[in-house]
Amino acid sequence: MTHTLSAALSEAAQRLRRAGIEDARHEARLLLGHALGLRPEAIIAYPDRGLSAAERDQFTRFVERRSRREPLSHILGRREFWSLPFQVTADTLDPRPDSETVVQAALDTVVDRAATLRILDLGTGTGCLLLALLSELPRATGLGVDRNPAAVELARTNARALGLADRARFVLGEWGKGLNENFGLIVTNPPYIPDGDFQYLAPEVALYEHPLALAGGPDGLDSYRAMAPDLRRLLTQEGRAVVEVGLGQADQVRDIFAAAGLRELRRVKDLGGVERCLVLGPA
Repeated sequence: MTHTLSAALSEAAQRLRRAGIEDARHEARLLLGHALGLRPEAIIAYPDRGLSAAERDQFTRFVERRSRREPLSHILGRREFWSLPFQVTADTLDPRPDSETVVQAALDTVVDRAATLRILDLGTGTGCLLLALLSELPRATGLGVDRNPAAVELARTNARALGLADRARFVLGEWGKGLNENFGLIVTNPPYIPDGDFQYLAPEVALYEHPLALAGGPDGLDSYRAMAPDLRRLLTQEGRAVVEVGLGQADQVRDIFAAAGLRELRRVKDLGGVERCLVLGPA
């Protein structure tokens, strides 16, 4: 790497572009800022600032990792979701903008946002769905469940960082099994990638995302089948469940939950026009 911010940025952007990174210059700027502990705008403001040998080495390592298609968020250690900063690791699924559709659909079911409400987040991962909802519902409390111990610890870390630890609890578990209380709102973004589709995933996902957060079985629907028997039991009579689904899965997921005593109330599309989640209630 060369010795000024401008030259280092240009060189890194070229390398990332050759590796197939679409927004190469923007990502290079984020990596350079991370390596130097600078905000991206400082890199623009001081293009002729020099880099020390240690800074060049750190930046080079970051660029090499991204060139191997390691997710940018894993290198930076963070990802924004619902305008909130979340710590991310390779132990969980990265929060995706598509999943903000679940948050908005869940909020749309809440008549009084100042009311008390118990929320359950199944397969919580980083905790992003539950914590985003708690940030909007000041008197709500919630429980996040995940079968990955590392995910549970990460969700707790995010809750503390966001100042929500007093209203959020995270436990190790298998979907709704063993839970005894009732919830007015249940949200979930379960694994729904069919086993045969992994070959079509972007390298960032296929090579670096945790398999537990992705693999949905032969048809992608195993997780829905696993949670369906407990969902109706855990939901209050007036409660709502908001379930994220994969491309083209809405009808099949609806049928799985219908057999378990839940009816579809509406479907919500994401910004790309994909049917992204189902809103369910007791039949």
